[in-house]
Amino acid sequence: MKVTRCIMKILAVTMMVAAAVCAVVTFWDKILDLFYAIADKVEERRANCFVDSSEYEDFDDCEL
Repeated sequence: MKVTRCIMKILAVTMMVAAAVCAVVTFWDKILDLFYAIADKVEERRANCFVDSSEYEDFDDCEL
C-alpha cells in the first residue's frame, strides 16, 4: 500500500512538471513579450529618473 502511494505521488509530481513545461512552451512568445515590455518600461523610467531638466534650465540660452 505504501509503495502504491509513493508511486502515485511521483506520478502526480511528474505530471505537474510536464504540464508546467507544456504551458511554458505554449505561451513562450507571450512570456517573452511581457518580459520585453517590462524591460522597456524599466529602462524608460531609468532614463526619465536621471534627467532633471530643471537643473539645466539656466544653460538653455548658452551657446558653445
